[in-house]
Amino acid sequence: MNTPFFPPVEVWRLAEGVLDSSLREMSTDGIRGNEGVVLWLGRRTQGQAEITYLVGLRGSGVTKRPDLLVISPWVVNEVADAALQLNVSLIGQIHTHGPGYGIDLSRTDRTRGIAVPHFLSVVAPDYGLRSDIAITDCGVHVFEPGLGYRRLSVREVEQRVQVVPGSPPPLLLIGQD
Repeated sequence: MNTPFFPPVEVWRLAEGVLDSSLREMSTDGIRGNEGVVLWLGRRTQGQAEITYLVGLRGSGVTKRPDLLVISPWVVNEVADAALQLNVSLIGQIHTHGPGYGIDLSRTDRTRGIAVPHFLSVVAPDYGLRSDIAITDCGVHVFEPGLGYRRLSVREVEQRVQVVPGSPPPLLLIGQD
């Protein structure tokens, strides 16, 4: 299913610092022994997706536990409203798993997560608390039309997820009570 809303993506472009800024945002949850999440907003054009905003989620609409992350529909709606105002769309997310949980998508991630063509879903290890985590240390998954999520090999990650020079995008906080 390729539509004007979900054009194919061959390459995701992450400015230097996107991963570090995302991990820093999620560390407040990781320190408490819970999963964390940062949504990535941006634009898809000519086979490339570029992250232009990071979204941290706060408040009672987000449940964060050691092995569970739930985002309430009203928080997703707030994210959609912000994306519309900024003329961007939700193109990916990064969330953490705790030690021993691995970097594959969980069954819940696969069945109840965002199911949008060419959506990037990254899983960082160890609640994202290690300072040396690179994108190739993470599980990098793409939602492929007709197939569902597929984890990219390290070689595919190196080819398709490009870290490019530039400042990390701004962090928006959504869902605060």
